[in-house]
Amino acid sequence: MMRRRDFITLLGGAAAWPLAARAQQGEKMRRVGVLLGGDENDPVWKLRLSTFTQALAGFGWTVGRNLRIDLQWGRDDINRIRALAQELVGLQPDIILTNGTPATAALQRETQAIPIVIAHMGDPVAGGIVPRLNDEPVGNITGFASWEPAMGGKWLELLSEIAPGLKRAAIMFNPDTAPVSTFRPSFETAAAALKVVPIIAPVHGDVDIETAIIALSREPGAGLVVMPDGFVTSHRAPIILAAARSNVPAVYFESPFARDGGLLSYGADRVDPFRRAASYVDRILRGAKPAELPVQLPTKFEMVVNVKTAKALGLTVPQSILLRADEVIE
Repeated sequence: MMRRRDFITLLGGAAAWPLAARAQQGEKMRRVGVLLGGDENDPVWKLRLSTFTQALAGFGWTVGRNLRIDLQWGRDDINRIRALAQELVGLQPDIILTNGTPATAALQRETQAIPIVIAHMGDPVAGGIVPRLNDEPVGNITGFASWEPAMGGKWLELLSEIAPGLKRAAIMFNPDTAPVSTFRPSFETAAAALKVVPIIAPVHGDVDIETAIIALSREPGAGLVVMPDGFVTSHRAPIILAAARSNVPAVYFESPFARDGGLLSYGADRVDPFRRAASYVDRILRGAKPAELPVQLPTKFEMVVNVKTAKALGLTVPQSILLRADEVIE
């Protein structure tokens, strides 16, 4: 069991959240547990967390006055996530915020009583977390889904559009942290329609990433679809680097990949659900039940294309993509 507890500074300030803050006289201190699957040193995760805390402050929840936050980072380690889930539930917080399938599933195993709000996860229905979307959930878990199964085909279509010589495409994911079953059917259906050979590329670390991309590049017409996965978010640097070295065009599911040098990203805004999750946390702290709050699909999507990367790969970004892009990196 892990005993080290990680606390963060509020909105990037220097003062750490107190280990045992005292509520102002007459005001009840509420306790929020937070278990995130990523790494606290990743600026992407820092932004998501600060968005959540700022939104909570907007609802009147101030750390040290009426709120205490117990924060843990899973660092994409399944065993660590499970241990931290058990520890966090043992603290008996009023509510828990989490993200992703591994952390949510670990918390689900530990408690059916403490309310849990998911900031985002790929497919909570396929993951066995909730029985249905956009309806009243059953039990103690609610929140926000990040994707629909049809996105697997959409990413492949975009890859074919920006790399018209595509003949073979691999879908990359970590089977320990993201079930491929969500996106594989639509990916394979699109592959058949586009006459592209579909390849499944499970990875567990940087060596697997490098090996899979090198193998993919041995024949012309190769491409890569990187599936939504907390693991690959944390390992985006080696994925982007390996794709560049092997001259493999790739489509990603969120904008940090394209901004960090990836070719193209398209997907749900991954920051917005943390803002929306704060509204659910606020409502539950004020007496609402998780079963009264439906699990919702994303409402904001964005496309980012990196023209510099396209040129390095010998590709010309078509006008059809440039006109749809929310951001074009020159």
